[in-house]
Amino acid sequence: MTVADQNPPSVRTGSPVLEARGVSCAFGQRTAVDDVSLALYPGTITALVGESGSGKTTLARLFALFYRPSAGEILLDGKPVSARGRKVDYYGQVQMIFQDPFSSLNSLKRIRHVLSRALAVHGKASGRRETDAKVVEFLERVSLTPGSQYLDKYPDELSGGQRQRISIARSLSVEPRVLLADEPTSMLDASIRVGILNLLRKQRDEEGLAVLYITHDIASARYLADEICVMKDGRIVERAPTEQLITDPQHPYTQQLLAAAPDPSRTAWASNPEGEVR
Repeated sequence: MTVADQNPPSVRTGSPVLEARGVSCAFGQRTAVDDVSLALYPGTITALVGESGSGKTTLARLFALFYRPSAGEILLDGKPVSARGRKVDYYGQVQMIFQDPFSSLNSLKRIRHVLSRALAVHGKASGRRETDAKVVEFLERVSLTPGSQYLDKYPDELSGGQRQRISIARSLSVEPRVLLADEPTSMLDASIRVGILNLLRKQRDEEGLAVLYITHDIASARYLADEICVMKDGRIVERAPTEQLITDPQHPYTQQLLAAAPDPSRTAWASNPEGEVR
């Protein structure tokens, strides 16, 4: 078993809730993901780090069943999941947060509709009063307070950070067990990125969620994640608990990423540990 295949014992919590086992995915002649195995555990944030084109987003979309693997399988609670047919129950447990908060929300729909639609599809609320109460609850859970002030707003009336919080609230409203966060801060101002990262950490701590955090920034992965997986050319080349990987990287590519990373003491996280809500 290689380093990349091992699940670091120091961050395990029970059995994996979601797992990719030997998955591959190709687009024409290009292989985007090549024989990757990765398990996500409850109460654990796993960062997937690599440059653009390394296969990170493709792997997340395989987990989200947007793509079908050409080989291997996706397992939920140890049971293989088919990408065919409607998967309302699966999506009730596995939710994806997209990179672009400006396109992931329908600009023609009020925030009340954005969240209430998710609640209705997954049977989490019925009736206007209960639905509105739930919507307000999840808005306030992502630090948009008072939540009632956001119900009748449109996405275009909100900042990028607020929109991304709405996207996270929508994902949380169906009470998932796994969040797949695809570079959720890359399109936000540096001053507010830490607030979104802290929000993901809060979901791990308070709700015991398994979080896959996808990023090209190994410094933010160090700040947030319990473990880091390094991906290159469609393969996971190294995986270890965060501080072990940072202090003793084994793969030359990991060493290159660390050499290019900024000094964490000079980042916004050091000067603004609580983050701003914008």
